[in-house]
Amino acid sequence: MEQPKPGAIKPLNFLKEVKTELSKVIWPTKKEAIRLTTIVIGISIAVGIYISSLDFIFTKTIGLLLQK
Repeated sequence: MEQPKPGAIKPLNFLKEVKTELSKVIWPTKKEAIRLTTIVIGISIAVGIYISSLDFIFTKTIGLLLQK
């Protein structure tokens, strides 16, 4: 059986440190979380529309070029 390395973090110590670090986090308020989520969804939709329109344009262009 392998011996733990000196200075290796034990699981319980790790979980205690995680709890300590999470207590230092400044969590967003509900209003901030909703606002930021709305922004992410809006940008995702805009990027999706942009990529879809480029795909449509390139598909039609290639189709016209290959027909000739």
